[in-house]
Amino acid sequence: MEWIMLLSIGLLAGAIGSLVGLGGGVIIVPALIYFGTYTSLIEGMNPQTAVGTSLVIMIFTGLSSTLAYLKHKTVDYKSGLIFFAGSGPGSILGAWVNKGLNMESFNLYFGIFMILIAIVLMIRNKLKPIETFKSASFQREFTDPGGNTFRYGYPPLLGAAIAFVVGFTSGLFGIGGGSLMVPAMILIFLFPPHVAVATSMFMIFLSALVSSGTHVMFGNVKWLYALALIPGAWIGAKFGAYLNTKLESKVLVSVLRIILILIGIRLIYQGITG
Repeated sequence: MEWIMLLSIGLLAGAIGSLVGLGGGVIIVPALIYFGTYTSLIEGMNPQTAVGTSLVIMIFTGLSSTLAYLKHKTVDYKSGLIFFAGSGPGSILGAWVNKGLNMESFNLYFGIFMILIAIVLMIRNKLKPIETFKSASFQREFTDPGGNTFRYGYPPLLGAAIAFVVGFTSGLFGIGGGSLMVPAMILIFLFPPHVAVATSMFMIFLSALVSSGTHVMFGNVKWLYALALIPGAWIGAKFGAYLNTKLESKVLVSVLRIILILIGIRLIYQGITG
């Protein structure tokens, strides 16, 4: 029974994470903590093992979706590597800070963060892109399959600095970090949305390698559960990447932000009441 449940969680997390560029950790971590705390299906789960296990899954989610996006040529490698220069060290620091969190404090902080993600998803389409960096020193150009050309740019140091914060939250909470990186890429640096999502998943893959490695050293990975989650996450990520190129994700994002708010409120309540 637990294998079917974990496979389903991985499938859902991979599909949602790849479709909107979140990475899937916002589904996996709360699910592992919930089933590990309130059921007997998952044993020995705490904030550290939930985060460490989730980050191992993020490697496969990120790789699967990146390979899928490669076929559509929407991954900006150079930008992804620049962002990884910041997110890599940030994810190591986040994994180190995670060691000091007990279940109550983790639930409280993670719940607040989940609501923050929901708010970002709620307002990101209402915000107008900032034109400040349109003529930045580092310029990129992308032509979509329809022949439309997009130009965008950003200062590499600022990009790496934002990615550092994203990497820190990834290592701390076990999420991909795309929930913050994708809106920043679209609104601040004028990335085309499909390129932002694809490049975010590439960065998530690289960051997850580093942060999961740190958690492995701390002994925070439940390998049996990871093996059950990986197949679903791999297939789900490919499906989400396919949907991303075929349809608008507004409906899914609307449903997702409601779910994130409800989960966030529940986690905050658990964190306060113990």
